[in-house]
Amino acid sequence: MNKKLILILFFFFGTLIVPQTSYAQVDFNKSPDDDLGNVEDEFQEHFFEALKQKGIENYDRAVESLHKCLNLDSKKPVIYFELGKNYNKLKNFGAAEENLKKAIDMQPDNVWFLDELYDVYFQQDDIRNALKTIKQLVKYHPDYKEDLASLYVREENYKQALDLLDELDAEFGLSESRDAMRNDIYSITGNADDRIENLEQRIENNPNNEDNHLKLIYRYSQTGDHKNAYKAAKNLLRVKPDSKFVHLALYKFYLQDEKIQEAINSVKIILTSPTINADAKAKVLKDFVAFVAKNPEYESNLIDITALIDDNKDAQTHSDLGHYYLKAGDKAKALSNFKAALKQDPNNFKLIKDVLLLQIDIKDYKAVISDSTQALELYPAQPILYLTNGVARNNLGEHQEAIDNLEMGLDYLIDNPNMEADFYSELSIAYKALNNISKSEAFAKKAKVLKSQK
Repeated sequence: MNKKLILILFFFFGTLIVPQTSYAQVDFNKSPDDDLGNVEDEFQEHFFEALKQKGIENYDRAVESLHKCLNLDSKKPVIYFELGKNYNKLKNFGAAEENLKKAIDMQPDNVWFLDELYDVYFQQDDIRNALKTIKQLVKYHPDYKEDLASLYVREENYKQALDLLDELDAEFGLSESRDAMRNDIYSITGNADDRIENLEQRIENNPNNEDNHLKLIYRYSQTGDHKNAYKAAKNLLRVKPDSKFVHLALYKFYLQDEKIQEAINSVKIILTSPTINADAKAKVLKDFVAFVAKNPEYESNLIDITALIDDNKDAQTHSDLGHYYLKAGDKAKALSNFKAALKQDPNNFKLIKDVLLLQIDIKDYKAVISDSTQALELYPAQPILYLTNGVARNNLGEHQEAIDNLEMGLDYLIDNPNMEADFYSELSIAYKALNNISKSEAFAKKAKVLKSQK
């Protein structure tokens, strides 16, 4: 349920705002007049005790004090209102409804009373009575129309909800909350045509609103209508030639249309724009890297593009470039990018593994020992770290250290026959180097059995 500003003020300043007109019926400054003064004093004492108890969330005690007020004067609507609020807090919705209705019978136009009754129905998911009550509230505060639209959605009365949202948009202008509700309705009903029609109407009314153009491009793309999405993107570029965000769509359409230079220009605009976030840039660069992997003649363009963002590449971008260069066979550049990614994200296990395996591939064994030892402090139960350490030590002639690491790593290995075979092969190499031929042959046989089961 949306909370209106006036209601927020009410709840911030407490119930003392509400009863002012009701208190006017009792002059607490009046000098006692025989027993009447005693009655007023007693009423005041119980009423403020009720407010105090409610303030400290002692709702049962508040109800007790309010019933004492009723025994003294049962004609004040504020007592029933306070009882309704306390019963509402106690989830005693029947008693809350009963007392709030009594208060409303006495003051039918009191918005606070109606709003509390609406809350009682809303909490119970009693849509029929909630609708009935909020329609009364709308007469006094048009802001409640948005709540009414929300209830129409709950009632699956989508047309009335959309009509009401249109009415509110026309009267107050567009709002994010109403747009979110409208999109929820379109998603529920699956009516993509209405959603698109609404956006096209908004663009016709206000052609310079970039956000509506972007939404239209996205909605066309979402429905698979790439022709109209492309058309909408070009229309936005015509209306706003300086738009940066339109290129998030255009570069894909240009690539599909084999307009490679236009695509490259769009990618450059995206990657150098301070208004486009890093995640979006990383996705675009990843797409372009994938394109260049299939079309290596554009690698010089990729180098130019990545140079534009040398100072701004995030870990994911470096990782994507690393995999690209690995596929292209440039292991030095691949390793450089993996290391750069790992520097930004030092606890990323996948990056640690990528770096170690590539270092083994290029025979940088000292780096493998150093990096795997450091990684084991973070991930002491990862067998691949023990294996890479063992491989590096075997290649550097540190065979006993290799055995120590490999046997320790085997303790953490579970259901991975390929890696287990690699462990046994390295143990066989280490024991053979130490002239323990029987153990070397035993591990070699274990490795052979596992490899034959592939």
